[in-house]
Amino acid sequence: MKRSEQSKLSLSGSVALGTGVMIGAGIFVLMGQIAELVGTLFPLAFVAGAIVVGFSAYSYVKFSGAYPSSGGVAMFTRKAFGPGTMAGTFSLLMYVSMVIAESLVARTFGSYTLRLFDGGNPAVLVPILGVALIVFVYGVNIAGNAAIERAAKLTAVLKIGGIAILAVAGLIAAGTPGAESWVNTPAPGSSGGAFNFLAALALSILAFKGFTTITNQGDDIVAPRRNLGRSIILSVLICTVIYTVLAVSVASSLSIDAIVDARDYALAAAAEPVFGEMGVFFTVLLAMVATVSGLVASVYSASRMLAMLSEMKQLPRLYGGVRNPALTITVVLAVGLTVLFDLSRIASIGAMFYLTMDIAIHYGLVRYLRDDVEFVPWVPVVAISLDCIILASFVVLKLRQDPLVVIVALVGFVAILVSQRLFMITHTDDVGIMHMEMAMGGPQMDDMKMDRTSAMDMSMEQHGHDNPYDMDAESSDNNDANGS
Repeated sequence: MKRSEQSKLSLSGSVALGTGVMIGAGIFVLMGQIAELVGTLFPLAFVAGAIVVGFSAYSYVKFSGAYPSSGGVAMFTRKAFGPGTMAGTFSLLMYVSMVIAESLVARTFGSYTLRLFDGGNPAVLVPILGVALIVFVYGVNIAGNAAIERAAKLTAVLKIGGIAILAVAGLIAAGTPGAESWVNTPAPGSSGGAFNFLAALALSILAFKGFTTITNQGDDIVAPRRNLGRSIILSVLICTVIYTVLAVSVASSLSIDAIVDARDYALAAAAEPVFGEMGVFFTVLLAMVATVSGLVASVYSASRMLAMLSEMKQLPRLYGGVRNPALTITVVLAVGLTVLFDLSRIASIGAMFYLTMDIAIHYGLVRYLRDDVEFVPWVPVVAISLDCIILASFVVLKLRQDPLVVIVALVGFVAILVSQRLFMITHTDDVGIMHMEMAMGGPQMDDMKMDRTSAMDMSMEQHGHDNPYDMDAESSDNNDANGS
């Protein structure tokens, strides 16, 4: 059942939720990792990352305008590639990148919370605190509290306001460094020059990736065809300003050596020389609010996406002896990643998965939906090119520094691809027709019924046409085509 207009999100509410998810672990922990790669150029890395994200966001804006639904990226890949192995693979990449982001948030919570106490082994306490947060968030989500949405808006305001205060006050107290200091000061890890800078963009882009969750608001926002795109654009712009000002503020307060040494809690370290212990306390509380609220929203979105993929028959039915099996699976995976990997490796794997999925979104739009979605082709082509250059640079860098990250990411991708292909075979009949009729039962499925007759027609047409997925944007939420 669709929500009434009175209960739907306004544009401002959507922006608040979007920025609330975006401003989470990324800015609190990635700043130190980026500084380690590019030295004093790290504030510029956020600006360059925002430019790349601007090109990428274009495709999501166009997709959201044509196919607004709670399916988000899962719906976009299905529209572009048709139901089947490719749509399922790239949708699962998005899901896994969301789970990875949750473990990044959880460990960030542990790293910052530990600043409130003296002593203790971070290698042990950080994952313990992270797991405790995930368990708490599981309880919040399983309870289905109707106040979650209002709390998300409130914490978004607190996060944005708190970070803005921290950034502006830091600039005023410490003074803004001149532009020449960004390029003339040698720093650890900056000897790679342009190559390291390109690789670092993979991490700065990760700080913005939360904007993709806005696409899941299609059923929950007023005038989705218009407001989803506006919400994405406004959220990216707001976060660009906040990230850049905050990066400059940190550069004003700490040397690059100090930022790298405290890379897992760089903002708290930057607050101490300017504001003293109260500044550290304020920053830690801000990080705790940001990570808790961001994790609540992320776990909800990821579990909802997993449940939808099951309803779309891209995954097996999620039967189990527990309430909300999609939520349970999501939490278990997040706990495992939180325990097994440190912040740097979690961020690296997440960046690789996200960029791969992002390339698929742009390719699907350009290759298959030219006649169904109005867009300027060169923009997603530029986005593909930038993503490929950044991903390749980042993979090469990690092969030199930490090849295990690349191996884990590659094994994960192959496992997702193979499992999807094997599962697709289980519901393909003897004449090659995939039976992808939408399973009913979830409220988000009401507008996504499948027509078997059109599936058979499409399967026949696929032998003679490059793009068998001819879809009408105006009716896309009600009739989804089937194909292999």
